[in-house]
Amino acid sequence: MADVHDNGFRPGRTLRLRVEFTRQLRRRRTQLAAVVLLVLPVVIALAFRVSSQPGASGGGARPGGGSGSALVTLATTGATNFALFTEFASAGFLLVVIVALFCGDTVASEASWSSLRYLLAIPVPRSRLLRQKLTVGLTLSVGANVLLPAWSFLVGGAFFGWAPGRSPLGGTFTSGVALQRLMVVVAYASLQSLVVAALAFLLSVVTDAPLGAVGGATMLVVVSNILDSITALDPYRQYLPTHFQYSWLDALGPTIVWDDMMRGTGVALVYAAVFFAVAWWRFQRKDIVS
Repeated sequence: MADVHDNGFRPGRTLRLRVEFTRQLRRRRTQLAAVVLLVLPVVIALAFRVSSQPGASGGGARPGGGSGSALVTLATTGATNFALFTEFASAGFLLVVIVALFCGDTVASEASWSSLRYLLAIPVPRSRLLRQKLTVGLTLSVGANVLLPAWSFLVGGAFFGWAPGRSPLGGTFTSGVALQRLMVVVAYASLQSLVVAALAFLLSVVTDAPLGAVGGATMLVVVSNILDSITALDPYRQYLPTHFQYSWLDALGPTIVWDDMMRGTGVALVYAAVFFAVAWWRFQRKDIVS
């Protein structure tokens, strides 16, 4: 009776990251998202190439007010500007949906397949299951946020050359400075997507309908953008999760202005911390019956 053996079982070794990464990378939705991210820049480049014939500069885009409109005008001036335009065009919806898909589908899909209770019966500790799922989901989300501008940079170089980056506010950047500014943009956009990832993950532990979790997180962005367009809500708009979504445009001037990006980072981290905390609290008390 004194000798009790656990047969080498260690809860901390269950649901290893390598196994979870392999499962998620083999899923059709992950592969489809990767295809979309790889095809989109090529389609955009072809559209600019066709619209600029015969030899019209600026890709035939019409100038407009604001840095966003200027990015359209400068999209065909070189690899860096094409990558910046693709990021600007995709950050508001496409990347939101992909991040919500990676983080919102991860737990809800297990519940919809009735496999969640079996994972917990191994037993995989609940906190570990959430941590492993979230780690993989966030890694794939960051990968998507990096893949799109990086691939767009290469596509833009192949189609439009490797000219120095041009600022929508005037002036040009050397190749090294242009890459630094592009990395700042990607890092900030990835931080902003943390809000979507956190809400999608929270909804993923609440529902067993993956589309509900993905759609709910996407709806947050849509509603927040609508409210942010109502100037009468000042000064309360600055607390909306998407108010500082495009503050990375401040990195494209002669000097980087960090003020709004710092505020946007703070807002994103607060929202994400609250959503993640509620997700952990809810899942620890959830009765897994499906």
